[in-house]
Amino acid sequence: MAGDRPQALDAELLGYLAEHARPEPDAVQQKLIATTQQRTGGASVMQIGNDQAVWFEMLTRAIGARHALEIGTFTGYSALAIARGLAPQGRLICCDVSAEWTSIAQEHWAAAGVDDRIELRLGPALDTLATLDPSLRFDLVFIDADKPNYPNYLDAVLDRLTPHGVVLVDNTLWSRRVLDPTVDDVDTVAMRTFNDRVTRDERLMSVIVPIGDGVTMIQRRN
Repeated sequence: MAGDRPQALDAELLGYLAEHARPEPDAVQQKLIATTQQRTGGASVMQIGNDQAVWFEMLTRAIGARHALEIGTFTGYSALAIARGLAPQGRLICCDVSAEWTSIAQEHWAAAGVDDRIELRLGPALDTLATLDPSLRFDLVFIDADKPNYPNYLDAVLDRLTPHGVVLVDNTLWSRRVLDPTVDDVDTVAMRTFNDRVTRDERLMSVIVPIGDGVTMIQRRN
């Protein structure tokens, strides 16, 4: 499952982590992995790994999340994991701009029996968030979209968190490029800047979990 997806750890350690994540992908997840590779080509590296999916499902269940939000859905592997972990009557809102890629997601959500828990909203995520009921609060938010907008996405969701709500932000180690000051492409600079900003924000508690390409876990200080 590790394949060519972005990663911050060395291949040997990444392989060890993947081998020790349980359960392994079930039939629906395996089909989603294969279909993503077949229908999205090189873009399939954007799909999270099964180790992340197991963690997301466990965390969602552990905090008793009933309302969740995903910004950047791609072909739906992470959404499937979160939806499976939701409390009874839980709901996940997914924001994405691609009808083509999310059609793959919808097909596999239905096959997994979680499509009734997921509401897909097509369009820029910031526009979607602006249309939501102002009273709606989220227990869990996952951000995995265009990197320069990460600060805007975080700002947009912070006031929508429940008191113990959690934000997960993907790719924050950016294949280790955040460590190299000579790398100055737009996305690397955006990730480096975002990480520094989160660390300096006294409103927040945060930690970068070295799984996959790095996932930052954020809570508001209460």
